[in-house]
Amino acid sequence: MSGLLAEAPARAILVGLELPGTDWPMMESLDELAQLAITAGVNCVERVVQKLQQPNPGTFIGSGKVEELAELVRFHNSDAVIFDVELSPRQHRNLESALETQVLDRTALILIIFGQRARTKEGRLQVELAQIEYDLPRLARQWSHLSRQRGAVNQRGEGEKQIEVDRRLLRRQKEHILEELEHVRTHRHLSRDRRKDTGAPVVTLVGYTNAGKSTLLNRLANAHLFAEDKLFATLDPTTRRVRLNGGQEILLSDTVGFVQRLPTTLVAAFRATLEEVGEADLLIHVVDAASPSMHRQIEAVEEVLEEIGAGGRPIIVALNKADLLPEDIPLLPGLAATLPTVRVSALNGYGIDELLRCISDTLQSQFVALDVLVPYQRGDLVALFHQYGSIGEESYEEEGTRLRGYMPKNHSGPFLAFQKAPQHIIHRVRH
Repeated sequence: MSGLLAEAPARAILVGLELPGTDWPMMESLDELAQLAITAGVNCVERVVQKLQQPNPGTFIGSGKVEELAELVRFHNSDAVIFDVELSPRQHRNLESALETQVLDRTALILIIFGQRARTKEGRLQVELAQIEYDLPRLARQWSHLSRQRGAVNQRGEGEKQIEVDRRLLRRQKEHILEELEHVRTHRHLSRDRRKDTGAPVVTLVGYTNAGKSTLLNRLANAHLFAEDKLFATLDPTTRRVRLNGGQEILLSDTVGFVQRLPTTLVAAFRATLEEVGEADLLIHVVDAASPSMHRQIEAVEEVLEEIGAGGRPIIVALNKADLLPEDIPLLPGLAATLPTVRVSALNGYGIDELLRCISDTLQSQFVALDVLVPYQRGDLVALFHQYGSIGEESYEEEGTRLRGYMPKNHSGPFLAFQKAPQHIIHRVRH
């Protein structure tokens, strides 16, 4: 991947900052930064914290803390300092000059992880786009060494010329990536339309990173996808077919995990992928019930869902890892408290049958109820009902097969000619 931040440093010092009005406790956020660093392959050699009333416009932290950091960098022979905020280009440049080492912020670290984990062509393109958006305003720091050398006038000119060359190059790369992503997006729209035509409902797993979405997909689909106890262990979306207890078939998709302060460049770059969430018939919000930050993680996911236009989708809350906790889990916050909720363990299978029933019940609330008598020569329709519908009762009569159950509205047309009872739509209900 092109860009300034293609590789993670080997050893880094982490810097946590507490500002007035911060939603997340500083130590919890710093713990998450440490997890992100470990995921990227960074060895965290020291943690430094500072409480600020307001950021220093030049270096974010105070001058005394900058000096302390510079000494720690030399003491630990550190390759980088990682800040748990997004630094401005000016702060970035000044800190690298003062600390004489690589400086990364939270956004840069997440970009490194995404660059390491993207596997599909679309994923790699999206990461490169986000990388370019991040790099463009920071190009000046690449060539600041030319300005520090002697022979000021000529070499400042060389640096400025090189910055303009790099800026034009990145903009051309951005245009090329956007064109390629548009082709991918067109293909994705066609695939989405084909899925709608089949009538199989699309159920999408969403949640905070490392909540257990991939493990849950493996459990529900009896699949063997990569799942690891690290943040952003999986990045590229995956879809598997799952058959519910009533025989109905669904398409179950995994998505990239969300995180607090998800960089806007990443949200924008991954919008084509995240559109899949907004198009789903049902979302399963997978929550790490054992996390001390559970409530804040739920709120962070809800914020991202709203940002990508998926806030109005039907949702089930799956409290994962609930087998590790007592029965009286504290009430969920906000919107989550009003939604159907199932306690599960994706790892050992606890609560999975109940979750499947809840999925079936919630999907049925969006289906057409059918009572049809299908002629025996139309065995294809009986097979279609078994594949995409949910059958409550099946019997064999003189004129054909009697089926009572539910079918996705967009696939009910072929059955209307064989309807035995008045057709009706059951409206969505949130339990």
